[in-house]
Amino acid sequence: MNTTKPPVLGMILKGYPRISETFISNEILLLEQLGFSIHLFSMRQPREIFSHESVNHIKASVDYLPETLLVPLPKLLYHNFLLAPKNPHRYKTAVKTALRRFSRTRKSATIKHLLQAGYMVQHLLQDKNVKHLHAHFAHSPTSVALFASQMSGIPFSFTAHAKDIYTQDARQLREKIALARFVVTCTEYNRHHLQAIYNKGITPVYRIYHGFDTDVFSWRKKKKKTSPPFAILTVARLTEKKGLPTVYRALRQVHDQGFAIRHVLIGDGEDRQQVLSLIKDLGLNQITTWLGTQPHEVVLNHYRQADLFVLGCEVASNGDRDGIPNVFLECMAMGVPVVSTKVSAIPELIQNEKTGLLVPPGSPEEMAQAMVRLLTDSDLRKNIITSAKQRVLKDFDNKKLIGDLAKLFDSSLTSDQ
Repeated sequence: MNTTKPPVLGMILKGYPRISETFISNEILLLEQLGFSIHLFSMRQPREIFSHESVNHIKASVDYLPETLLVPLPKLLYHNFLLAPKNPHRYKTAVKTALRRFSRTRKSATIKHLLQAGYMVQHLLQDKNVKHLHAHFAHSPTSVALFASQMSGIPFSFTAHAKDIYTQDARQLREKIALARFVVTCTEYNRHHLQAIYNKGITPVYRIYHGFDTDVFSWRKKKKKTSPPFAILTVARLTEKKGLPTVYRALRQVHDQGFAIRHVLIGDGEDRQQVLSLIKDLGLNQITTWLGTQPHEVVLNHYRQADLFVLGCEVASNGDRDGIPNVFLECMAMGVPVVSTKVSAIPELIQNEKTGLLVPPGSPEEMAQAMVRLLTDSDLRKNIITSAKQRVLKDFDNKKLIGDLAKLFDSSLTSDQ
């Protein structure tokens, strides 16, 4: 590699850009502003026609890996055959690791990740002076990072988020942690879980909150006094862990108590049809508007109009769960009070009765009561809005949090490998 170039941080992502992962694009932009040179390796092409504004300011180039095995197989094999003789010991180590991992789960994705890693090392890493690899999400991107590290000798790390932690075979995740230089995760709840899986191994696991751009999501202009019809907002992926059935059953109860409400749902996902059918079955069509996935500018406008934000997070049947949804940070900064559930790391952000209201998951009755309280108790509402804003601005400003992550990357980029 050309050592006259500055050391480069190689980031391996599931897809880029993705509207649901603005925290990643914000992180990349902030790292670049601190002086890091970054190159992106994406496992998928973009699947949305728009992206967050921060993407337009990112300088990093991006290479896309072949997404599947069948059609690109000749290309994948060709570059792996070229790579293997260059350092047979390293390549053999990666193959042994892949076979060991495949024997545990019998998933063909392991072979795909091995070949993608070989393709990346042979065809895409050349002359880029990448000194450290970092993957976002502990499942497939970290698998590629692990194999690429073994093939190239470049150390790797990864950030573990939510589904990638709780739906993955613990043996596979334990091995990834053991082979990584360090691990980052976005909540204390996650950190304790990862440390329990790793059983006090030597790889450090750091908790660094995502944070958010406090300049974008700033205190909204003074709104008229909260009054009916109350504007209630939910921004979420339409998937089981978001607890949308609980939200809509609670809305039905609030409506039945005689409160005039309007509900806006922003987001899309695999449970779209079930959610829309439930809205119809509950007779909420006239008061609910579903907007699908929207750019942040549209979401911001709905924060400004909202009287209340509600989300019914729960642990899904496959173990998937949220960490701290970034939408909580955003609406709290915008002066929108939150009702949610006591699940996972949410209590790390929302202190019940102080920075929001939390109820047990799957309890529409208690959620409805909490919604009514925040809509009608003006003193409680005022205190929660003020405390919530103070909390997120103090502890979740991404311009402050990025420094902790930057120190980890800087240490690896400048150390002897």
